[in-house]
Amino acid sequence: MMEEIEFIIDETKEAMTASVAHLEKSFLNIRAGKASPQMLGSVFVDYYGSQTPLSQIANINVPDARTITIQPYEKSMLQPIEKAIMVANLGFNPMNNGDVIIISVPPLTEERRRDLVKQAKQEAEDAKIGIRNHRKEANTEIKKLEKDGASEDLCKKAEDDVQKLTDNFIKKIEEHLVIKEAEIMKV
Repeated sequence: MMEEIEFIIDETKEAMTASVAHLEKSFLNIRAGKASPQMLGSVFVDYYGSQTPLSQIANINVPDARTITIQPYEKSMLQPIEKAIMVANLGFNPMNNGDVIIISVPPLTEERRRDLVKQAKQEAEDAKIGIRNHRKEANTEIKKLEKDGASEDLCKKAEDDVQKLTDNFIKKIEEHLVIKEAEIMKV
């Protein structure tokens, strides 16, 4: 029984870690003032009939804090890339000079910053919900073990361990959110 409980706790920890990693990845897509290649992480281009991430068909560079340049590996992909950036609705206006696509990242307005903070809070809340769902699944598994004959004390301790894990991961999410909010609101 002890191995099964340890397995449930390890599995829960792994799932919660994945939730936090997903949140960190989501935060990379929320821009905070300066340009970065991750801003285009959600852009998929129609590349010979299949949706391909932009980073796989072009070289993305950030020459300065307000500019992103995209140099496709094939010149014929300039128009499809430009179209994909517009479709992704990131608030960018790509300019094509025949060789590269240049995106000037506009400075964030106060209102846009507040919207981005709301978006970050929503992402954090979704991550917390994921953590709580993992806790619920773990507790359900522990209750099954208790019905199957595991000692009540062992199961109670396991539930306490799962709760401690949950608290730690929710605290991590809060810390990530505070850092991201500060980053977004910094002018």
